[in-house]
Amino acid sequence: MRHFDVQSVEIPAPFDETFTYISDPNRLPDWTHAFRSVAGGRAVLATPRGAVDVRLDVSACRERGTIDWSMTFPDGSVGRAYSRLVDAGGDRPIYSFLLLAPPAPLEHIEGALEAQARVLADELSVLQRKLSRRA
Repeated sequence: MRHFDVQSVEIPAPFDETFTYISDPNRLPDWTHAFRSVAGGRAVLATPRGAVDVRLDVSACRERGTIDWSMTFPDGSVGRAYSRLVDAGGDRPIYSFLLLAPPAPLEHIEGALEAQARVLADELSVLQRKLSRRA
């Protein structure tokens, strides 16, 4: 069983604009499926079992191009997402995203990563379209 998935997309927009957009947690509902709302270090996530309120921490470093998220669930479990934006030149940065299996018992994970990977592919396409229109 796989425990991670890595995907990437080239975004036809300036690096700084792209980094600012992606690293802003308030933008997550604009391009992701799970985030329903984000405010004040909290987020409401849509899950197969209903909405859940989580603490959301974002660690972003423009110099390194890293944008990482940590989500603390009500039961204390922590989900993490790691990403990087690389300035490939010519206003076409490359965004890569490391998707880890969710923090859940094994019986709930079977197939979950594959489903999340399909969702991530769609989200990256949405992000690419949104930022290319802004450029």
